Amino acid sequence: MSDSNIDDGQGRGLVLVGYRGTGKSTVGRILAERTGRPFVEVDEAIVARAGKTIRAIFEQDGEPAFRDIEEAVVRDLTEDHPGSVLGTGGGTILRESNRRMLRSFGLVAWLRADVAELARRLEADAATRETRPSLTNKGAVEEIAEVMAFRTPFYEEIAHVAIDAQGVDPAEVAGRILEHWRCS
Repeated sequence: MSDSNIDDGQGRGLVLVGYRGTGKSTVGRILAERTGRPFVEVDEAIVARAGKTIRAIFEQDGEPAFRDIEEAVVRDLTEDHPGSVLGTGGGTILRESNRRMLRSFGLVAWLRADVAELARRLEADAATRETRPSLTNKGAVEEIAEVMAFRTPFYEEIAHVAIDAQGVDPAEVAGRILEHWRCS
């Protein structure tokens, strides 16, 4: 049975947060299809606005410049796309202003997976390796563990619900999110 165009979310949006590789884009597209709402990705909007890849922004302009662009994009997307499904970058939650805007926008679902699984997924994804910068210049497992340890309190703060995305089909992850969204 299709959930298409069912608006039990009372006009609220859906926000997906989590480390890169947790399935935010895949789950976001499924949620958009099931709800009849648009899916908008923060990272894609950043690339469009800057005219260069995220890796290029980090390398040429630095992380603070990237975070400034990201904050402006989050503001624009939350204002211009009410009720949509919003996929964030893994670090979008680092700024308090972003956390506030996203939490006000709608239900925030934190997609989780363990370090080894994320390392496996990211190593298998050539596009991610090419377009996303290393955040610590360490090996994949060490970097993921370090960055996740730092970011976890922010994910915990912003999330209305945490969903285990490891070993679970993306369609099931989307279904779990919709249950929370419709009941909240």
